[in-house]
Amino acid sequence: MKNVEIYTGPVCIFCDWAKALLEKKGVPFKEIYIGDDQKKMEEMIKKANGLRTVPQIFIDGQHIGGNDKLQTLERKGKLDSLLGI
Repeated sequence: MKNVEIYTGPVCIFCDWAKALLEKKGVPFKEIYIGDDQKKMEEMIKKANGLRTVPQIFIDGQHIGGNDKLQTLERKGKLDSLLGI
């Protein structure tokens, strides 16, 4: 299974939805909370090509985008292969 990282922030329903989808699929992920960590926020912005919204999701270092992109991949049947499951 591939390495999944998800940058999250405070009171973020979109973060919750993305994590719930990954959990439902049994995919382990590393959650990186940026709400109180300026360095982690800057790290996310740099890795996400300037995007400042959460969540930002990475699979094996590849930037997927936010919850909307993750859910779209799932609806199109492309998420499992991307996750290696």
